[in-house]
Amino acid sequence: MSSLKEICEWPLDQLPPRHPRDDSVPHAPVRNHNLGAEQQRQALQNALRYFPPEWHETLAPEFAEELRQYGHIYMYRFRSDIRMRAYPISEYPCETRQAAAVMHMIMNNLDPRVAQFPHELVTYGGNGQVFSNWAQFRLTMHYLSRMTEDQTLAMYSGHPQGLFPSHRQAPRVVITNGMVVPNYSSRQDYDRMFALGVTMYGQMTAGSYCYIGPQGIVHGTTITVMNAGRRYIGVNDLRGKVFLTSGLGGMSGAQAKAAVISGCVGVIAEVSKEALMKRHDQGWLVEVTDNLDDLMNRIREARRRKEPTSIGYHGNIVDIWERLVADFDSTGELLVDLASDQTSCHNPFNGGYYPVQLSFDEANQMMHENPEGFKNLVQESLRRQVTAINKLADNGLYFWDYGNAFLLEASRAGADVRKEGDTTGTRFRYPSYVQDIMGDIFSMGFGPFRWVCTSAEPSDLATTDEIATTVLEDIINAGVPEKTKQQYQDNITWIKEAGRHGMVVGSQARILYSDQKGRVAIAAAFNQAVADGKLQGPVVISRDHHDVSGTDSPFRETSNVYDGSAFCADMAVQNVIGDSFRGATWVALHNGGGVGWGEVMNGGFGLVLDGSEEAGERAKLMLGWDVSNGVARRSWSGNANAKETICRAMEENSKLKVTVPHQVEDDSLLERALQS
Repeated sequence: MSSLKEICEWPLDQLPPRHPRDDSVPHAPVRNHNLGAEQQRQALQNALRYFPPEWHETLAPEFAEELRQYGHIYMYRFRSDIRMRAYPISEYPCETRQAAAVMHMIMNNLDPRVAQFPHELVTYGGNGQVFSNWAQFRLTMHYLSRMTEDQTLAMYSGHPQGLFPSHRQAPRVVITNGMVVPNYSSRQDYDRMFALGVTMYGQMTAGSYCYIGPQGIVHGTTITVMNAGRRYIGVNDLRGKVFLTSGLGGMSGAQAKAAVISGCVGVIAEVSKEALMKRHDQGWLVEVTDNLDDLMNRIREARRRKEPTSIGYHGNIVDIWERLVADFDSTGELLVDLASDQTSCHNPFNGGYYPVQLSFDEANQMMHENPEGFKNLVQESLRRQVTAINKLADNGLYFWDYGNAFLLEASRAGADVRKEGDTTGTRFRYPSYVQDIMGDIFSMGFGPFRWVCTSAEPSDLATTDEIATTVLEDIINAGVPEKTKQQYQDNITWIKEAGRHGMVVGSQARILYSDQKGRVAIAAAFNQAVADGKLQGPVVISRDHHDVSGTDSPFRETSNVYDGSAFCADMAVQNVIGDSFRGATWVALHNGGGVGWGEVMNGGFGLVLDGSEEAGERAKLMLGWDVSNGVARRSWSGNANAKETICRAMEENSKLKVTVPHQVEDDSLLERALQS
């Protein structure tokens, strides 16, 4: 097995032996590159430039075979033998702890317990890459091991462009993924450029090295389901209520755990037995069945007993939807209260959504051999699913879009999901969960705040849980608005439940939702705990890009922005620029994370809290901007919660001066002016 030191060596002194394909781990679906003969030559040439000419004779036919067989050159030969996991920060052979922290995060993203397709460098979402190939991984680890505090590593869509002279206050790493000229941001362009090895899809937190396993979406799903229950079926207690959804791979694997924490009966369909059993073996999924009759009986029993549980169905979600309709038609019984979908529908034709007409294996074969026919079946399946959803929704079910592009793709397939009278192009028959559930929470400044204990010690995570809980309780006791208090209390409950439910998969990490005041206070407390020796190593703080100001996404994060700017991406770009000079250790700007390539721009950061006074100041300055940027934009678009929040922030900080909108008080004025 390789050592950490060995994976940082570059250039390699000898050609490593060729790796046979390892069937013990799940592999990404075969991709369709659609490259012509000259472009295939270009892809091969692009791959070979990482290596000395004397190796080209051996590698050229090998890489050409990978391109033919898998649609991409992954360079499997250069995959490391080391066990991929987040090692304690002290074990990384680095000049700076900041660089070691980045390595810790990268290896966590590729941990087989965390990553969806680890050998294809895919962390989640079906195609969310950490790198495009294994040479990039090795070269990046080399640069990080040599980096000093006056250098910055530039990452171009997985490719380490190099270490450049910089200064101590600059980010150590600046990452961009999928930055292409807008007119060339279609799915077809992506397939071609990814096959050429010149760009990649970094999802939200895969290509920025900030993924913490499915825990992040457990928290988001828990908060969403709890708030959906309050808003749409008028209950705080979800026991006996049924939540139906689909997807147990990658991030969607969190849904089963979230259902149980929320107290409801979770029913989750998954076509891949491998993905389903992975969640069951991890203890995230309570029950498993592949029999539709048994599933219906079990739903009835769990509803009657008000039993919090999660039931994984090995099969297609459309079969469940259509069976529910058949049962409703024959008995009048509506078995489901809340429903959504969390397949990787941003990538519907390459393994993100499996059509009901085919088995899992048949679908994987057809998507490669007959992509046009496969696309037709996917769109037919989406239409069938929506038809069933519509029938049940008309009779009391509440369905929402979980920001995975499900309704967007269903509309493109011709399904009946358009909202009557919509002129924005962003509103559907069913709302995005941001529009009706999470949007106001974002506008209040609340969003995902994450941390990773780089010591890799569970005791450090337990200590940080205690610190975060105490900080939030102190803020409540000092006095906050009632709406803010509710969010703090939900997250205090979450922290206590997270420890009890064994959320850690991979790195010793945690997530909660907090506003600016909470994030700054928690970060300061963590930094002080490192300085005082209460924690055995630095803490990395970050967030999902799915946040207050990290993402411009008209079908998700900014779907409740109604002033016509939902398709504008100034906020995400400004977010990254602002974070970079206010102290972030690394920053990342991506095209496509969440709802698909060309549909969204998002930005993220990582910040190392090493106990120094400088780290504390960086956190305070950077987190203030990271939240207020988005709240200010949402206020300007007309959101009342955001306006109230940003005005309160200005009262607390005299250096903050934000342009606040004046609302038109008489709407008839507009009509009169236009008619005249």
